[in-house]
Amino acid sequence: MRAYGKGVGVVGKLRTNVDRLVMVSVQGEVAPPIVRAPYRTGHDGVSRAGPGTGGITYNVRVGDRAVGWAGDHVEPGVSTKHKDELANAGYNLLACIGNAATAMSGAATGARGVVTGKHGGIEHVLIDFVPEDLDKLAIGDKIQIKGYGQGLELLDFPEIKVMNLDPGLLEAIAQQDGRKLVVPVTAVVPAVVMGSGLGAPSAERGDYDITTQDEASIAEYGLGKLRLGDVVAIRDHSASFGRSYRQGAVTIGVVIHCDSHIAGHGPGVTCLLTGDKSLLEPVVVAEANIACHLDRR
Repeated sequence: MRAYGKGVGVVGKLRTNVDRLVMVSVQGEVAPPIVRAPYRTGHDGVSRAGPGTGGITYNVRVGDRAVGWAGDHVEPGVSTKHKDELANAGYNLLACIGNAATAMSGAATGARGVVTGKHGGIEHVLIDFVPEDLDKLAIGDKIQIKGYGQGLELLDFPEIKVMNLDPGLLEAIAQQDGRKLVVPVTAVVPAVVMGSGLGAPSAERGDYDITTQDEASIAEYGLGKLRLGDVVAIRDHSASFGRSYRQGAVTIGVVIHCDSHIAGHGPGVTCLLTGDKSLLEPVVVAEANIACHLDRR
């Protein structure tokens, strides 16, 4: 999936600085489910109890639907973090979508997975393992990731910022077409429905949410069909220096966790590319999902 060169790096037909990127180990462990209160009160005034963030989710993986599960902010696959706050900040920052992950302890030692998401707030890194390895993993098992991708640049598109993206996955999700970078996406999301996570000082950690409280918007933009791992475009949003509204900008991201009943929340998106719409062009393609790009299903 990766290409290394001498001098200028080339990923497919895209010229990048891949030859100058640093690959570094970062380590977390399988995190337990977290409950702050037995109920979460939704935008509709209904209090609900059920699964949320953390743990090993056996029946929700990248490629599955992101909307409609009996839970809130459900994280697919394996939720991981480091117990030390500063170490976890580095873990969440340096892990990139598409990076290789390896179980380093427990019955699943040696099992290989792939990073599929970076959740803000609790700051989990989400990893997909195949079902037979999920059954061997346990809470507390150590997971090491080859952190690789932060600092990636497109040499022919310096105005487009790249973040949170393994160089090999860049080759799969974007193609150069003249003076544009064309990215297949499953949906184009309007700025008005973006919620929790706006205003964060950096888009290199965590995610922000597509709100799913307005049924008319869900129907109009096809948000009820979103899947975990879908590559999506967010219109009139910039993630260059934090996440914010900016007319004419486009942000490309990947759906990393499930929806929510809580006001201002919904499926989470980790940012991958951001730039002006004159340079960054999303094209709707139903199969634009990292589960396909990474051969996870």
